[in-house]
Amino acid sequence: MNNLRIGFIGLGNVGGKLAGSLLRHKMDLTVRDLNPELVAQFVARGAKSAASPRAMAENCDVIITCLPSPAASAAVMEGPDGILEVLKPGQVWLEMSTTDAAEIRRLGAKAQAKGALAMDCPVSGGCHRAETGNISIFAGGDRSAFETVFPILTTLGRRVLHTGELGSASQLKVVTNYLCTAHLVALAEALTVCKVAGMDMNMAYEGIRISSGNSFVHETESQVILNGSRDISFTMDLVIKDVGLFDQIAKDLNVPLELSPLILNIFKESAAKYGPRELSPNVIRRYEEPCNVKVLGIGFPAEMTDDEPEAPGYEVVPANRAPSTLPTGR
Repeated sequence: MNNLRIGFIGLGNVGGKLAGSLLRHKMDLTVRDLNPELVAQFVARGAKSAASPRAMAENCDVIITCLPSPAASAAVMEGPDGILEVLKPGQVWLEMSTTDAAEIRRLGAKAQAKGALAMDCPVSGGCHRAETGNISIFAGGDRSAFETVFPILTTLGRRVLHTGELGSASQLKVVTNYLCTAHLVALAEALTVCKVAGMDMNMAYEGIRISSGNSFVHETESQVILNGSRDISFTMDLVIKDVGLFDQIAKDLNVPLELSPLILNIFKESAAKYGPRELSPNVIRRYEEPCNVKVLGIGFPAEMTDDEPEAPGYEVVPANRAPSTLPTGR
């Protein structure tokens, strides 16, 4: 796999850390981002750069995109100097953005028509785990395509779940981001009530952590809330995009929802008041400010770090399902 030439487009909060894992494992890496400073940082660490998505596709075997919106992915794939202009049989496109399932199927079909492999491979578990290679990855696409790209996925992350056909991973990712957001809003309310009630916030944090009220979001986002940084490397505009995608799936399927539209509206109002690029845990300001309190604890980190050592990646097989035949050496 070290002989593969890998291109990576999108060096933001998540993409930059995923691309960093490829560098850490001595991959032949070419990068591109609209921010030249981010590109320069990777070039200084040993990566090459590409002048355009097309130029990257002309010189790489695998192209990975990790971008903030479906429109951004469409632009690098089918815009002027886009990847699809020169994509050829045997190449691989991995879409690691959180995106719309219908859009990944549309663009994936165009890539497959060129003879390339296409998969949607969004990640979940926080930027701190993306940095260490311990993040989880959902992978949607044909089983044969999954087996082809499995060594790359296990370099980027630890737990890899093959979700089924192209687009299925994006749907599942949107579901998990919706749940994360629901937990965040509930915690913002709960922590504010604890503060106004006069509780010791360190005690309240531990009480929630050791109880049935615990969650992954509490063990990560509650900590940066209580620190005061509120920095989880995610912003309100991205929450609105992700929960909006989930809400649209439900509408398309005629599933009547009550909580999702409410949460979407909470973040739209918060983004209008505090700014779309406000850090998402600062949704707690909606509850702090009317009560004239600041929800803080003592000794919590300003940002999350992954203290779990990097370990070899592996496929996660759902319980009560027969595992598919795995390639030799996995």
